[in-house]
Amino acid sequence: MEGLTAAHSRIAEIQNRILTFASASSTSTSAATSSAWSSAAAAAGLTGTSATAATAAPGSSDLESQVVAAASKYLGVPYAWGGTDPSVGLDCSGLVQRVFADLGIDLPRTSSQQATAGTPVASLDEARPGDLVLFDNSSSRPGIDHVGIYVGDGKMIAAPQAGEKVKIQDVGDPALIRRVLPPTAAAASALPATGTGAGPAGVPYADLFTAAGARHGVDPALLAAVAKVESGFDSSAVSSAGATGLMQFMPATARGLGVDPSDPASSIDGAARYLRQLTDRFGSTDLALAAYNAGPGAVARAGGIPPYAETQSYVRKVTSAAEAYS
Repeated sequence: MEGLTAAHSRIAEIQNRILTFASASSTSTSAATSSAWSSAAAAAGLTGTSATAATAAPGSSDLESQVVAAASKYLGVPYAWGGTDPSVGLDCSGLVQRVFADLGIDLPRTSSQQATAGTPVASLDEARPGDLVLFDNSSSRPGIDHVGIYVGDGKMIAAPQAGEKVKIQDVGDPALIRRVLPPTAAAASALPATGTGAGPAGVPYADLFTAAGARHGVDPALLAAVAKVESGFDSSAVSSAGATGLMQFMPATARGLGVDPSDPASSIDGAARYLRQLTDRFGSTDLALAAYNAGPGAVARAGGIPPYAETQSYVRKVTSAAEAYS
C-alpha cells in the first residue's frame, strides 16, 4: 500500500505540473500530456491499463479536463465494495463521489442516487468528458447499479468490480448519461440545439416530429427520443428481430397501422398514433413506452412495466432522451 500511495503522489505531482503548463500554453497537446503521464506512471512502477492516465477530448473545457485529471489520480486503486477511502479502496460510486468532491462538487453516495443528479444527456454521441455514465447490469434486480466517469473517445474511468482496480475501459451501452458539471462555453457549444416549445430542433426530421406530435397530441421530443433509441435516426435500420425503419415497426404492427416503415413521414406519423393509443389505454407515458417495446400484451399481463431488463432500460433511455430534447 505504501508503494501505491507513493506512486499516486508522484503522479499527482506531475499532474499538477502538466496542468500548470497547459494553462500557460495553448499549444500543449493531448498527446504530449498522455506521454508525460505514461512516463510518470512508468517511473512510479505502475503498468498496464491502470498506468495510463486519461486525457480529455480535444475541445474540452477547463473544468471537464480537471475532472478527467482528478479521476486519473485514482487509477490503480483497488476496488472495495462500499469503499470511499482511496487508501483502502473505492467502489464505483465512491470513486465518482470522491473525484467530484476533489473539485468542490457534491454528489450523492450511491449510483442509483447519482442517476438523478444533474441533467440528462440523450446519447453517448453527445456525452462530454466529466459526464456520468450509468448502467443497469442486473437482470434479476433492474435498476442502476454501476457508474463511471466519461473521459471521451468512448472511454470511461471506473472501479469495475471485486478483484479489479480503478481503470480506463470502454463505456459500452449505458442505461443513462447525466451531466453534473455546470455549463461552460465549450460544453454548451456541444449540446444539441433545442426548441422553445415548437419541437425538438437540431435533430433529424424535426419538422416531421413536430407535425405528427401536433396531429396526435404526443410530445415531439418523445417521438424524437423514440427514433433516437430505436434506430439512431436511421430510416433504413433493420433489427435482428425484423423491425424496420426509423421507428422500428414490426411488420404486423406496421400493417395494422397502415404504416410504410421505410418512409420517415409515414413511420413517424404511425408511431405518434400508436403512442397515443397506448397512452390512452395504459394511462401513462412510461407504460406506453413499455408497450411500444415489449408489446401491449406484456404490459397488460404484468400490470405495469414488464420485469424485462431490456424494457426497463428502454423506458429509461427514451425518457432521458426526451428530457434532453425538450
